[in-house]
Amino acid sequence: MRRTASPLSLILLGAGVFLLVLAPLLVAQVLPQAKRTPLDVDTTTVFEGSGSYFDTARLETVHDRRITITRQVRGDVAEGVRSGKAVWDVATSVDTDATLPAADTRDSLQWTLERWVTDRRTNEPAHCCGESPVFDGEAYLKFPFDVEERDYRWWDGTLGAVVLLRHTGPGTVQGHRGLRFTGSVPATRTGVRQVPGRLVGLPDRPQVLAEEWYANSAIELVVDRPTGRILYAATGPRKTLRAPGSDKDAVVLLSSGKVAFTEATQRQQVRLAAADGGRLKLLGSTLPLGAGILGGVLALVGGLLVARGRIVPTARP
Repeated sequence: MRRTASPLSLILLGAGVFLLVLAPLLVAQVLPQAKRTPLDVDTTTVFEGSGSYFDTARLETVHDRRITITRQVRGDVAEGVRSGKAVWDVATSVDTDATLPAADTRDSLQWTLERWVTDRRTNEPAHCCGESPVFDGEAYLKFPFDVEERDYRWWDGTLGAVVLLRHTGPGTVQGHRGLRFTGSVPATRTGVRQVPGRLVGLPDRPQVLAEEWYANSAIELVVDRPTGRILYAATGPRKTLRAPGSDKDAVVLLSSGKVAFTEATQRQQVRLAAADGGRLKLLGSTLPLGAGILGGVLALVGGLLVARGRIVPTARP
């Protein structure tokens, strides 16, 4: 007499072993590939608030007006595939009610176009592919994956330098939990601009190189922990002009106590973070755990069936 294994028992055993091998591979190989900054990003975020700005038509600063900041981020997929980096073109416009909707970017109070290039895995700046400006830090339009409860170096484009954002605890946006970071920028000279002397209190001089100064009273971000996506952002910018060598503001170009993500933008960011986070959780825990449990059960059942086998009489010589 001898025992033989049935085809079903071998299939169960093989499937179980396969799933047991697959479970750690999902965590070790597939999940790191999923934690990569996308190339084909195409999002628009909108900030709204009230404050003051310099009205070029009236040549004076007006107050208590609505200010809207619109940021469009689009990935250059072809350049990203070629370089292996995340290449994002970022257009930012600052508008008043008079310039919305902006049919022409030249109508905006301020408009900038930048190219941000980052390492898709670490989110570190990658200096290639026509990057402009050359920036530094570890967090910009997004944070790295798996955000930690620590301080981060945030790049402030208006300042042209890094700002330390401190972790100040948890934050909730539209019911979605994240981590809160806050910071500020003291009044800092950022450049010069040629203007009529009378604009900065020097009527006897037709043209002067006025000093541009920038400050930010309150930067607040709430960030999704798994994906690094910014769920909520608020800022309190103040841009002014000073006469050369003066320590007092002569003209307020832009000032607001708080300009923040609109409700619609918050909902959009939460929806995107939940979708991306769901995929990461599926690959990082749900599928490996399910594959491990199911693989263990199938391997055990298949092994028992193989061990028992069928008794087949052997032929006598």
